[in-house]
Amino acid sequence: MLHELLGLRAEEEIFLAEESLEDLTALSVTFEMLYSGIDTDRAIEISGDLGVALHLAEPMEFWLLLTDRYSEEKPLSSCRQEILDGLRSEKMEVERKGVPEDKFLEALVEYFSKALSGELLCENCGVKEGPLYVEDRIIRLESFLKENMPPGRNVLEIGCGSGMGTQALLSLGLDPWSMDRDRCDLCQGLKGGFLKAERSFVLDARLLGSLFPQKSFDAVLGFMVGMIDDVNWGIWEEVLRASSSLARDSVLYTLYTRKEAEIVAKAHKEWGWYGKIIDNRDSKGIYDQWAYVASRVS
Repeated sequence: MLHELLGLRAEEEIFLAEESLEDLTALSVTFEMLYSGIDTDRAIEISGDLGVALHLAEPMEFWLLLTDRYSEEKPLSSCRQEILDGLRSEKMEVERKGVPEDKFLEALVEYFSKALSGELLCENCGVKEGPLYVEDRIIRLESFLKENMPPGRNVLEIGCGSGMGTQALLSLGLDPWSMDRDRCDLCQGLKGGFLKAERSFVLDARLLGSLFPQKSFDAVLGFMVGMIDDVNWGIWEEVLRASSSLARDSVLYTLYTRKEAEIVAKAHKEWGWYGKIIDNRDSKGIYDQWAYVASRVS
């Protein structure tokens, strides 16, 4: 997608300075590169202050993509114009590309997903078996969603794991963004074809606000959220608050126990949501036994 958006040939190499979406919120490598200086002979300016791609000839020929769009720090924004003006003054090529911001983010997500599933960011893969795939759970979850799925087509799924819940959403004709902080689970889901590279990413859910403004999605969902207890609730409270803030209309979370559902329901009521707890128990008693579904009060 990056090649397509920037008009690069397939044989041209392009790399991001950072190794993950989370790194794009901190920009440690970007800071170091800009501080030490970058010897570039041409550039592509990406519209909307999204970033810049710099062509490097040494030590190998490739394009280096820099962006500070998702960070509170803006090291690139403060010096980008100086870099581009320097190239223009030396009669070097500076091209400008109009790129929609949503497509730019999809392209970054695809880049990191392909790097992850290609094991480019790991010394070796310690996972020998394929991803967990329980077809009965997916079928049951699909049936539950048909009856209880909040309205809307633009959906974010948190804690996607290897993609079982994602498969249920896809079967309903949805095209969710899916995320998890466990890179091994997400990698296995990508390798197994259960997740889409351009819509699946690794991130701590508490950092979601760096990528998406509040109310970016019609609905936010999470399947088998938890385990939640009194000891770790502080962390889960941050995760769910950050996640639910991205929902314009509705949230839906499935959990293992009623107590967890009650904790989640109580917190959302305090945050301005009106919802209900659903008993979804079955004889196997493993997945998605309880659920909390809610809409915004205002």
